[in-house]
Amino acid sequence: MIRHYNALARTLSHAAPHLLPLLARLVFAGVLLGYFWSSAKTKLAGPFTPSDGAYAQIFPRAFEAAGYDSTQLGPLHWAVAMAGSYAEFALPLLIVIGLLTRLAALGMMGFVLVQSATDILGHGVAGDDLGRWFDAASGALILDQRALWMMLFCVPFALGAGALSVDRFLQNHQ
Repeated sequence: MIRHYNALARTLSHAAPHLLPLLARLVFAGVLLGYFWSSAKTKLAGPFTPSDGAYAQIFPRAFEAAGYDSTQLGPLHWAVAMAGSYAEFALPLLIVIGLLTRLAALGMMGFVLVQSATDILGHGVAGDDLGRWFDAASGALILDQRALWMMLFCVPFALGAGALSVDRFLQNHQ
């Protein structure tokens, strides 16, 4: 029995670096791609124009201090809103197709950290929405859900895109 278990374990250990990144990308596409793209769509009023929603989501305190008038915000606010909006489209796409996957996964980790800090510091998320680790509840928006997102991004960051990816195609055709 132990011999069969060890043989299965060896097989899984060999297959994991090839299958886990592909599965992580598939789960990301099925669970979070739509979330990020929907969010990005709310941030653009035009190709080079952030919506008021972008400023409200990314700079809640500064936008409030400006009387909810985006013309009162500076070029740095515009640049960050545009970069964040386009990153929210581009990084998920790169992960799903498996192109520059490690860099895209690292970018998404940074994005989620900034998103979480903005939610906590800018929007005042606290209490049950913030959550606590090692409690009986698993549905808190920040510490529970986003920890799982970060773990999901760790797989392609550490192991690459895996099978069926543009990265693998390019690697095999050098």
